[in-house]
Amino acid sequence: MTSNELGASLRRWRDRLSPDAVGLPARRQRRSPGIRREELATLAGLSVDYVTRLEQGRATSPSAQVLAALARALQLTVDERDYLFRVGGQVVPGSGRMSSHVTPGIQRLLRRLDEFPVSVHDAAWTLIAWNPLWATLMGDPSDLHGHQRNLLWRCFTAPPRDGDPVSIGGRVVRTAAEQGAFERAAVADLRAAVGRWPDDPGLRLLVTDLRRTSGRFTELWDSRAVGAHAADRKTILHPEVGRIGVDCDVFTAAGSDLKVIAYTVEPGSEAAEKLALLRVVGLQALGR
Repeated sequence: MTSNELGASLRRWRDRLSPDAVGLPARRQRRSPGIRREELATLAGLSVDYVTRLEQGRATSPSAQVLAALARALQLTVDERDYLFRVGGQVVPGSGRMSSHVTPGIQRLLRRLDEFPVSVHDAAWTLIAWNPLWATLMGDPSDLHGHQRNLLWRCFTAPPRDGDPVSIGGRVVRTAAEQGAFERAAVADLRAAVGRWPDDPGLRLLVTDLRRTSGRFTELWDSRAVGAHAADRKTILHPEVGRIGVDCDVFTAAGSDLKVIAYTVEPGSEAAEKLALLRVVGLQALGR
């Protein structure tokens, strides 16, 4: 291996990744194959300067979170991700922890399924990835981090609705009965995840923080209900197009417990027309 195996690996993986594979427009004039440093930095949520220092060997102790973000952005296989963690000086994610690695196949699925909003969550319902239409419908989550990206955290700790907050699920409208049913199903699903991953520190921390913060969560958690939240019907209150009713189906990626959620509507319906409008305008304000 080279003296800077981490940097050499990042450069090689970046060079092999085509702009089209990550949803970037293919420009005619590129001095090198693959994606640029600034493009990798954007995809991973890092600064260009930090990516540059990693590749040049001037930053040598990246955190596990940084390595995980780079692995997702570079669309690494599980073996390549493990290698990245080793040369980056971090413990390889073990079998006792939840997976947050979005495989190249799931990333391709997100890009190709552009007709409907699609999101990817880990076993604890923390948002990991999404397609542009999901961000348009639900609100851009790019600036949210940590617990803020967790569906249960937003559900049990968010303040009462004031206007239209950009948050995970912040645009979902439910009746009191629907909210209660969702809370029970979500907590039962979380307990099932704890049963599968009892040694995962991030999962334990989430449960501890929720119990400390929310009496309602504690009540449901102490009921010891175990289950799976696999489907739902949501009404989304969008600030520009109003209410949109969507069916939410949850698919589990084999071998990882990642939850791929597809939001679909009946063809030809009013909801389908509103979703088509959002698909055209994207995150831009409709009034512009």
